[in-house]
Amino acid sequence: MIVKHLKLKNWKNFKNVSVDLTERVFLAGPNDSGKSNFLDVFKFMRDIAKSGGGLQKAIKDRGGLSNIRCRTSNQNKDIEIELVLSDDSTNGLNWKYGLGIKQDKRDYRKPFISFEYVQKGNTKILDRPNKSDEKDEERKTETHLEQVNANQRFREIAKYFSSINYLHIIPQLVRNPEEFWGPNIHDDPYGRNFLMHLSKIPARTRTTRLKKIENALKIAVPHLKKITFTKDESGYPHLEAYYDHWSQKSAKQREDQFSDGTLRLIGLLWSLLESDSLLLLEEPELSLNVGIVKKLAPLIYKMQQQNNRQVVMSTHSFDLLSDKGIGPEEVLLLKPTNKGTVVENASSKKEIIALLEGGMSIGDAIVPHVTPEEIRKFNLYK
Repeated sequence: MIVKHLKLKNWKNFKNVSVDLTERVFLAGPNDSGKSNFLDVFKFMRDIAKSGGGLQKAIKDRGGLSNIRCRTSNQNKDIEIELVLSDDSTNGLNWKYGLGIKQDKRDYRKPFISFEYVQKGNTKILDRPNKSDEKDEERKTETHLEQVNANQRFREIAKYFSSINYLHIIPQLVRNPEEFWGPNIHDDPYGRNFLMHLSKIPARTRTTRLKKIENALKIAVPHLKKITFTKDESGYPHLEAYYDHWSQKSAKQREDQFSDGTLRLIGLLWSLLESDSLLLLEEPELSLNVGIVKKLAPLIYKMQQQNNRQVVMSTHSFDLLSDKGIGPEEVLLLKPTNKGTVVENASSKKEIIALLEGGMSIGDAIVPHVTPEEIRKFNLYK
């Protein structure tokens, strides 16, 4: 299953967005244009649908409805989200899930749904609020998506949303997890419990994945010979790397000695191998050598050919976008305006298409569209 189309109204940076999505999506734009907030739509749906989550918790975790609603819209405006999902098992029929969220004027701490619907093909499976909702207003504080006893007819959508994967490794958290407060092992996007997570994976599966990562690292990290998973005397898990140019006494190195780039690359490669659910990546180029960055797009494409997995990623790297295999239909351009961020597909820009036809990469072709207009004035001194 993949997300084919996304509509947003009054969501964070975005007052009104309607865009098609491909199996591989690159989000490009200047700082503070909303790339992370675009990714957060999918995380929000995951947080509603997952076990222990729900609408109220997903909103509370983001600081309340006022932190989610677009600042350029009227504060009484509903937040609206619609996703069109394609699933091969439905014989060409698309799923459509829509959700509207409104502020309760009597209790600002408890938002409620203004609508929720599910459609399969042309058949409406769910359409709320219904008569029961009108009789009991408290029912509107929860979506049917999060309720097992209410989502039976569209449970595969709930399972899809709850399986969405986001991993943005912060190397310091992996090296010294005990020094930081962080999420539990079941919801850990920044890697604080990454090693504990690996320890929960069946040994055979973990070994197979690490072997693939080892083969990739041998090319990316000079002199790396082997990477293994082990546990210390207290039972705490570790990654160990061996290098062929070291003496026998210093032949191995644990993750607290890995470079930022090596840790981030291990986390990135692991996330690519871990499942076939929608994967969200935030600036995967961080801390990586430019040669590796240029190989990320084709690497992700090859992975997708094997498991048909959708990947949506933000990036500031023109090197990542330098791969000639990236089509303009895969790139979304985010442009901040005083009425909210505008999202456009690069394939809709005639000047970009002309540059691509002239032999440019998409990275070079979009430079004028993602560079701040006044960047020439950027300076600390006059």
